[in-house]
Amino acid sequence: MLQIMDIFRSLSLFVLAGLCEIGGGYLMWLWLRDDKGILFALLGALTLIVYGIIPTFQPSNFGRVYAAYGGIFIVLSILWGWQIDKIAPDKFDLIGGLIALIGVGIIMYWPRG
Repeated sequence: MLQIMDIFRSLSLFVLAGLCEIGGGYLMWLWLRDDKGILFALLGALTLIVYGIIPTFQPSNFGRVYAAYGGIFIVLSILWGWQIDKIAPDKFDLIGGLIALIGVGIIMYWPRG
């Protein structure tokens, strides 16, 4: 059974991975779509490499980790859009994000026999 600190560590890894994936993708977006310099591309690529490493520290198997990560990614993307792109989430974004987080809880942390 996972302890509270194990769950906190796991969720922290999910958030860190999400910020690296979204941040790295955003840097690539700025490079290609907004004509930013090659430094944006290099930093984006490096950040995406780090994103690929972080999930290996999760306590579960690859398939379960990446399935659950999808829910975290949904919520972080909504928050990124709200804070960076200044597009406030509507009630359907919030409902969908909540459903995704419930899925994360079931997939990663529900006790198994």
